[in-house]
Amino acid sequence: MARPVFFKSDDGTLTMQTRLLRCGLFFGLSLILVAWAQGAPQSGGDFSSNPEAKKLPTGVILVKGAWSSASDSVTPLPEGGQVANNVYRNEYFGISYALSPGWTEKYTGPPPSDSGHYTLAQIRPTETSKGASRGSILVSAQDLFFTPTPAGNAMELVNFIKDNLTADFAVEQAPTLVRIANHSFVRFDYASPVAELHWHILATQIRCHMVQFVFTSRDPELIQRLIQDMERMTLPAEAGPISGRGGGEVPVCIKDYARDENIMERVDPVFTERKFNPVPVRIIIDKDGKVKHIHFLSAFPDQAKAVSDALFQWQFRPYLRDGKPVEVETGILFGHAPRRPTSPANEAVSE
Repeated sequence: MARPVFFKSDDGTLTMQTRLLRCGLFFGLSLILVAWAQGAPQSGGDFSSNPEAKKLPTGVILVKGAWSSASDSVTPLPEGGQVANNVYRNEYFGISYALSPGWTEKYTGPPPSDSGHYTLAQIRPTETSKGASRGSILVSAQDLFFTPTPAGNAMELVNFIKDNLTADFAVEQAPTLVRIANHSFVRFDYASPVAELHWHILATQIRCHMVQFVFTSRDPELIQRLIQDMERMTLPAEAGPISGRGGGEVPVCIKDYARDENIMERVDPVFTERKFNPVPVRIIIDKDGKVKHIHFLSAFPDQAKAVSDALFQWQFRPYLRDGKPVEVETGILFGHAPRRPTSPANEAVSE
C-alpha cells in the first residue's frame, strides 16, 4: 500500500492537504468501527452471520480474471473430474482411475489455460503413508484444438516434448508405444541428473485431447509400481495415441469445423471491453447444425455472454457419417490468439 506523503508549509505547519487526509482517514475508520459495532455483514462472505450466505471455498487458490465456464451445467466438461473414494473419475474423458494405496489428492487444479492445458488431478502420498520414497502423479490434458505446439495427436505432442528438452535433462527412454489397461499409450522417460529426479510420461488421446499421466520421483522402482497400478484403470474404446477423435456415444471432434464452407448463418460477437485476450471455446453442434453447448476455456463473464448470444444464432451444415447426421465437437478462438512458441533460432531471425 502506498505511504501517504505529508507536505509542510514554510512555517513548518501541516498543510490543508494533510488536514484533509487526516479527516478522511478518521472518517473511514469511523465507518469501519460503526459497521463492526452493528455486527457481521448480512449479505455474504466469510464473516457473514447469514447461515445461507455463500462462503469462500477452502483448499483452493482463487484467481481473479478470465475463467472457465459453460452454457449449461449438465454436459460434462474436461475439468469436471474429481477424486472420490480413492478413485479419480472423469465423465467427459470416460476415465476411471483407482489411486494406488496410500495416495490421495489434496488440492484441485487451476482452471484451464487459454491454450487448452488442464491440470485434471494432482496425486501424492498421504501424510500417514509409510516409506522413504516420495513422488507425485500429475493427470493433465492438452486440448489439441488450441495447443500452441505444432502437434496433431498425442504421439506428435510427446515427441515435441522430447525434442525440446533442455540440456539439463537426459532421455532415459524415447517415446515408445506400450500397452496398459488394454489400451495403447505413448511412454516417454527422462531425468534430471543434477536433481536426481525421474519423470515417466504415459499419454493417450481422447476426444482430441492428449491425456497424460506424469509420474515424478527419485525412485524409479516406485514409479514402475505406480505404472503397474494403472492396469486397473478403465478408458473409452477410442483412446489411443493417434486415434481418440470421439464418435459413438460422444460427438465426433473435428478441428476447424467452423470454416466458412460449413457455416450457413453467422453472427459475430461484439466485445465492448476486454478486446485483446484470447477467448477459446469448444462447442457441440447437434445433428441439425445448431449449437447446443458452449464450453469457455477462458473468458470474462461479459465475453462469455457476448459469445453465447452470437453462437446460439449460428447455423452449421450438418456433419454426415456413413450418410447419417451426427453431433460434432469443435473449437473456435475469438479475440487475439496467444503467441506461438518459437525456437531460439527463429527468435534471432525475427529480431
